[in-house]
Amino acid sequence: MKNKLMMFWAIVLIVIVSIVTICVKPAKLGLDLVGGSRLVLEAQPGNGQVTPDMMSSLQFAIENRVNKLGVSETVVQRSGEKRLVVEIPDVSDLNQAKAYLGETAELDFRKPVIKNGEAEWEATGLTGKDLEKAMLSSNAQNGQWVVDLEFNGEGTKKFAELTKKLVGQPMAIFFNGELQSAPVIREPITGGRAQISGGEGGFAVEEAKKMVDLLNAGALPVPAKIIEENTVGPTLGADSIAKSRVAGAIGLGFVMIFMALYYRAPGLIADIALIIYGTILFALFKAIPVTLTLAGIAGFILSIGMAVDANILIFERTKEELRAGRTLFTAINSGFDRAFTSIFDSNMTTIITCTILYCLGTSIVKGFALTLAIGVMVSMFSAITITKNFMHIIFGTGKLEKPQLFGLKPEEINAEYQAVETKREKAKFGILD
Repeated sequence: MKNKLMMFWAIVLIVIVSIVTICVKPAKLGLDLVGGSRLVLEAQPGNGQVTPDMMSSLQFAIENRVNKLGVSETVVQRSGEKRLVVEIPDVSDLNQAKAYLGETAELDFRKPVIKNGEAEWEATGLTGKDLEKAMLSSNAQNGQWVVDLEFNGEGTKKFAELTKKLVGQPMAIFFNGELQSAPVIREPITGGRAQISGGEGGFAVEEAKKMVDLLNAGALPVPAKIIEENTVGPTLGADSIAKSRVAGAIGLGFVMIFMALYYRAPGLIADIALIIYGTILFALFKAIPVTLTLAGIAGFILSIGMAVDANILIFERTKEELRAGRTLFTAINSGFDRAFTSIFDSNMTTIITCTILYCLGTSIVKGFALTLAIGVMVSMFSAITITKNFMHIIFGTGKLEKPQLFGLKPEEINAEYQAVETKREKAKFGILD
């Protein structure tokens, strides 16, 4: 009983932490609930032809750029032969979003030449396409913000050859056509690394971060132009949230009433566990955080039914054990232990399906799959741990004096078996020597 009480207080602590999380952290809502921006991009191939492969590459690049904004549940989908529709939830600064979507990071290295008696910078062929990654850092000597560059295999070779030829000469670094710095090459650099210092004044941290993000996002496979932009208001979202609350409350209410009427005392315990389950699950959604869309809310409501399903299996098995004449303590243990395999198998099949949907589905489908999968995992904890703990604390090891509490009639209960010597691991299943 001591262990049962410790588990009870652990559950109470989890509930308290969950309630605090729900009160403190705001919910992250998707475009269909909170509103946002909708942009339409059109590929600009020049004189060439836009191919499906080019559009697939463009879609992938745009998705990566939007993710750099820290926005989740974005929708980037094809529209016609050369258009993309981009929906970004809860983005108030459209100019910033458009800059990330439409701007191409052009990085190139140039060498000094003399043409017509004037010094000019000439392209060397080393560009941002040879870049592996860019990182924000600070100069150890003056503390100014700098951008560290690391080249890929081909870029490392190009950079090493250039620095060998330009020893004692400057090599300019241009970003989007503007000169950033022109350091003098003191010796050949073969490690494939370089640094953009931003000149004497250095970079502002915001400027350096933007440069890093654009360089890491890479150049678009085909130029794209924003031809349409508009905002999606939260009016529809507010109406959808209100209807979802009503639907969730009605569904939860009917489930709780059914459990209480059909399973009596265990049903009431299951109802309490169900409320705790919902509290923990919603707190997890806020803590992760999970972006809630209408599809995600549907997954959340559906997982409530999955949680009750486990309790139904357990209670039915417990009633069978009581009918067979098992003691109350043995019947409860046997009900949970023997129903566990069925619960685990059914939940694992659901989780496998959710994994497939999350890996192969669109962003809306992914939201549904994620909320349902998390809900199923939490429901196993709720049904196996919380309900079982409450059943043991309330009923203890006493006899079943009122079968009506379990929805049974006295005549349904067979005589209890009397065991003189029984091994403990067998006794919990009601197996007698």
